[in-house]
Amino acid sequence: MSSTLSPKSNVSFESGQVSEVSSSGFLGEFVQETLALTRRLFIQLQRRPSTLIAGVIQPLIWLILFGALFQNAPKGLFGENTNYGQFLAAGVIVFTAFSGALNAGLPVMFDREFGFLNRLLVAPLASRYSIVFASAIFIITLSAVQTIAIIATSAFLGAGLPDILGLSVIATIILLLVLGVTALSLGLAFALPGHIELIAVIFVTNLPLLFASTALAPLSFMPKWLQVISSLNPLSFAIEPIRYLYLHSNWSLGSVVMQAPWGNVSLGGTLLVLLLLDVAAFLSIQPLLRRRFA
Repeated sequence: MSSTLSPKSNVSFESGQVSEVSSSGFLGEFVQETLALTRRLFIQLQRRPSTLIAGVIQPLIWLILFGALFQNAPKGLFGENTNYGQFLAAGVIVFTAFSGALNAGLPVMFDREFGFLNRLLVAPLASRYSIVFASAIFIITLSAVQTIAIIATSAFLGAGLPDILGLSVIATIILLLVLGVTALSLGLAFALPGHIELIAVIFVTNLPLLFASTALAPLSFMPKWLQVISSLNPLSFAIEPIRYLYLHSNWSLGSVVMQAPWGNVSLGGTLLVLLLLDVAAFLSIQPLLRRRFA
């Protein structure tokens, strides 16, 4: 009896060990695939460095030219003891990160059209979601480089610099914004028929969201109907807390960062809204990704 039970116990032990090894093996393969696909994107960037150079220079030009354009604006228009450079820095940071994340689906769309994505989908990948994670890592890295360049330039131009904790909150805000917009852009890359349609969506979305936000002007400067739209714009929920961190050294999660027509919005409230938007974006693209990956 013992001789017949012994092999069974060994088998059950070995199967448990195999399942544990396979679980750790899946995670290792997933990380390896994600890093390989991310490296491919950076190799493409290395071969076309003009993309990164233009992505850094363009927001700096915005910062310098718009700052000079409104340099002689009436005092008090942008707040007490606040110049337009300090006011504009937050808007340029957020809009640059938003634009980069909105373009996240273009590499995937070109891979679709050139047939490379089909090769990935039929390859023995541990998880096809490594394609999505690689694109997210790539866009987050580019957004970090652009944000650092804008913060450094705005500080050089006299906009000041938040403390370490403030900078970490700014990084968190940008991360939340980039994740949500990147998810939506990747969803569009799998849903739309081609890159022409995706570029059209990007053009139609980009500038209206910019001008319907508080990036270039305060809420008090807008007509009532635009104040309502701007206060509901997700970009404003990223711009206003960053602007508050630039202008106030003493802040907390309960600090009111935006006085919207429908009520006051706190710093913690903006973070919560951005987080909920990320969750909604990820949940909305899940069914589409499952169908495409299948």
